[in-house]
Formats: sequence, C-alpha cells, structure tokens
Amino acid sequence: MQDQELPQGCVLFADVSGSTKLYEAVGDKAAHAAIENCVLLFGAVTARNAGRVIKTIGDEVMSVFPDASAGGRSAIEMQRELEQMAPVGNLRMGARVGLHFGPLIERDGDVFGDTVNLAARLTEMASRGQIITSLETVELFEPLIKMDCRRLYSIPVKGKEKEVAICEILWSETDEVTTLAAQRSHKPVTPVNLKLTYRDRTILLPKERRSLVLGRDATADLVIADKMASRAHCSIELRGEKFIISDRSANGTWVEIEGDRPLVLRREEALLRGKGFITLGQPRETATEIVEYSCE
Repeated sequence: MQDQELPQGCVLFADVSGSTKLYEAVGDKAAHAAIENCVLLFGAVTARNAGRVIKTIGDEVMSVFPDASAGGRSAIEMQRELEQMAPVGNLRMGARVGLHFGPLIERDGDVFGDTVNLAARLTEMASRGQIITSLETVELFEPLIKMDCRRLYSIPVKGKEKEVAICEILWSETDEVTTLAAQRSHKPVTPVNLKLTYRDRTILLPKERRSLVLGRDATADLVIADKMASRAHCSIELRGEKFIISDRSANGTWVEIEGDRPLVLRREEALLRGKGFITLGQPRETATEIVEYSCE
C-alpha cells in the first residue's frame, strides 16, 4: 500500500510511569492488571475526544486526534482520571504524557513522520504526572487549555534548523498544585541540587558549578575512563529549575531514570529527574564506567 499523506493531526503518547517499581512492589499479576487498567483508561479518554488509538506498546499508548485541542483535553483528562484511581498496594499510578500537532504519514493503520518522533521525544522528557508539548502546539489550543500552559525551554531536534520550544500543561485543580504552579513561574531562591558520583568523586550542581562536561579528555570537568566515550561526550547544565543532559558524542549517551526504560541520546537532550545512571557510548549492562546521579 502506498503512503498516504494526511493533512495534519495531534499525536499523543501516554506512558505509565514506574512500571518496574510496581512489579517489584506488588508482584506480576497485580502490576499487570493495574497497568492494563491504565491502558484501558487512556483508550477510553482517546475515544471520548474523537481520537483513535494507533497502538499499544506494553505500558504505553499512542493516539492521534483531529486537532490540537482534542489532544490537549485528552492529556489533561488522562492525568486527572489516573489521579482518581485507587492505589495499588501503597503505590499510586502515574503517567508521563507528550503530544505534538503536525503533518502525518499513514500506512496500514499506523502513522509515521517527524510529528510522531517529536511527540515520543516530548514524552521521554516528561516526569511522572507531567504533560509536555511544543509551543507550536500550544498556539493551536483553545483559550481554556492555552491559559494553563507555561513555557519551559528550547531543545535541539534532529532534522530541524531551529530549536523547538517546549511547554508544560498544568492540569491539577488542587490548591497544592495551583500554589506550585505559581511558584514555578518565578525563579526559586534555592534551586534543586544534582549530585553526580563517579568512582570516588562526587560533584554537586549548582553548588560547585552550573554546568559541566563529561568525557574521556583530561580537560573534561568529569573525566570518564571509558574507551567508548568521546573526548567531550556530553554536558549537563542547570536551566531555570531543570537539569538538562545534552549528548555531543559519536556513540550516544545512555540515561537510566529509576522506574523507566533506558533512554539513548544521539545529539539530543533530555531532562534528568529522580535518580539513576549515566553511561557513555554503551548501555549500563556492558559498561564498566558508570555515573550515578540523583536530584535532591
């Protein structure tokens, strides 16, 4: 079948957060049932907003909507309804959601293209309970959704000349999150700290510095003795309230965030959150040189 170019659509990914921890805490049967309930919830919300589920990959659902506002409404409803679900064991269910509106290619019931790739990338950048989208998509939202969005920062995207500005959709109606949202609009007095530990050395950002370079060269701020590492392999910097890791290497940077699938960066950026591991040029399973990090 020939590729058919669609006018445009809004692609949304909803990914159940902390699946690994859930399986460890409550066992396979209970965890599988809880994740299945989340996936069914994502599908029901999609259908209610005139969208269609393209595919389900384990604990992640990919949907497409006819317009940006339908995608935005669905993202908000998914998070709100997930918040109302009963805890499983002592754990509450959570999700990371990313969406982007743009041109699509459809083939055999699936969709492809830059819009899909960017939506997936934004989902990877989201934290648990967070909705990340592009400024380009926000500008297409209906006013009620647009007023609950805040701009974060810009990221380089492969194949695009200009960096893509990204935004967060604030969805919670609780006083606690409303207060937090107000605080987020101002620079905090004391930013969160990022602790990096490699062998017998520990570095704390921003106390010691606001950014640093990891690599094999002796001039790197944190020298990583790995033959797979580039001289200046990747960098980490504090942008506003966020720590961003940027790959500059030939072999890629692996980031493992506790509870999520490993993320491979190739001339790309990602948000560091929680705690986890960073390896240069190869996955942690085969690496002998491992950087441990934690956001405190």
